[in-house]
Amino acid sequence: MDERVIKIEKIDPKDLFGPQNKNIKFIKLKFPELKIVARGDKIKAYGNKEALNDFEERLNKIINHFIEYNIVSDDEIKMLLNNSITEISTSKISHKPILHGINGKVIKAKSLNQRRIIDAVFNSNMVFAIGPAGTGKTYTSIALAVRALKQKEVKRIILTRPTLEAGENLGFLPGDLKEKLDPYMQPLYDALKDMIPSDKLKKYIEDETIQIAPLAFMRGRTLDNAFVILDEGQNTTHSQMKMFLTRMGKNAKFLITGDPGQIDLPRKITSGINEALLILKDTDGVEIIYLNDGDVIRNTLVKKIINAYKNIKNTN
Repeated sequence: MDERVIKIEKIDPKDLFGPQNKNIKFIKLKFPELKIVARGDKIKAYGNKEALNDFEERLNKIINHFIEYNIVSDDEIKMLLNNSITEISTSKISHKPILHGINGKVIKAKSLNQRRIIDAVFNSNMVFAIGPAGTGKTYTSIALAVRALKQKEVKRIILTRPTLEAGENLGFLPGDLKEKLDPYMQPLYDALKDMIPSDKLKKYIEDETIQIAPLAFMRGRTLDNAFVILDEGQNTTHSQMKMFLTRMGKNAKFLITGDPGQIDLPRKITSGINEALLILKDTDGVEIIYLNDGDVIRNTLVKKIINAYKNIKNTN
């Protein structure tokens, strides 16, 4: 039986091992034929030479990734253990904070695929961010829009959602149209309040530097010099999605988010986002980023809930 000793340098071994040695457990699952012991600043492995060579190469990839980016998520460790380094590479730009929000709060990507969204927005004018609840699609998108506004890359931010009544009847809510719709748009306001001081946000909304409106209000407009986000895109119809995508004007960034697992449309109506993903998948200038439960950044129970529902769907 051969032995391999790898000394961990330039990073804190505890960061690499993870809480309760979680990362080491992932590695042990990948190499069940090896005996792996992590202690102090060293990782020792015992087994046959071929498996040890593969183990050392994979571990060094994880260490080098951590040294370069100062972060490694569960998803990234799994990918580094099973894929080539090029398959998970993202730019150094996407590892930096997107912006500093209220009280200096650092807002940055917290997962591999959130970083891919950042890279896609930098490289393309139209980006689809597709994934389940809790993966930070909307929050990351709005942060990128606010950053673009602060950097004067665009003159305005436009946030929109299809006003589909997902089991609730807006008509019975009190107030005028804006008052009826504001609760539905609240997730967008919540994200903005994390990033822009309240007095400045109020001014931006009043002078329409930031516009939050139902998707129907986009009809007939040409959206120039704007960062435009369509949230909850899975609840658009064919005609709504086509209408929205063709609003793009000069110097515009379009970012469409959606969760195909939470479609509230009537069963006979095809989701506009599912159709768009098929039609535009090979179109130059359009990038599609798929997030998964490995990107969930809410309470860890959310990930379990997503998996539980996924298992039910697979058994039906």
